[in-house]
Amino acid sequence: MTNHRYFIVNKPYDMVSQFVSSHPVKLLGNLDFCFPEGIHAIGRLDNHSEGLLILTTNKKVTKLLFQGEIPHKRTYLVKVKYQVSQDSLERLRAGVPIQIKGGGYYRTSPCDAEIIPPPENLFVNGHETPEYIPHTWLKITLTEGKFHQVRKMVDSIHHRCVRLIRQSIEDLELMDLPAGGVKEIDETTFFRRLKISMPLSGS
Repeated sequence: MTNHRYFIVNKPYDMVSQFVSSHPVKLLGNLDFCFPEGIHAIGRLDNHSEGLLILTTNKKVTKLLFQGEIPHKRTYLVKVKYQVSQDSLERLRAGVPIQIKGGGYYRTSPCDAEIIPPPENLFVNGHETPEYIPHTWLKITLTEGKFHQVRKMVDSIHHRCVRLIRQSIEDLELMDLPAGGVKEIDETTFFRRLKISMPLSGS
């Protein structure tokens, strides 16, 4: 039986969600942490997105979490340029058309979306628009994950995403983990908070 390990990372801005790349980019291996052999990321964030990233040595987690029959919630804090109207917010909630690979369009499933106050004690990424430019913070919870879906959704209501932070996946939360921070989670807690069942075998 293999004793798998489970971690959450607060992925910083301008870092890719992988350990190896042929391009000169910042990698997860640049974090100040000694990860075990066989570690890999589950559910990637693009290099301009921040927040909760899962890392594990258990290769079954991807299928259990993102490829199973039961959808799992992901919650994001999203900063967009200018003020979002109530009508635009309702459109987001109902589902909007976004362009997908191949040039076609996909209408997103209904989601939870609300306008929130600026988050307190938020880590700075150094690449935001100046504060004097009007903006809105949104909290969006999805159960699907098309490529760049959240960015495309806010673009569909004519707002540009200037910051995107994944806050949680089900009950597994980023909480106060600082940018670049790593926290190991025990297996029982990890599966319980993600609302998935542990495999019968540890392999």
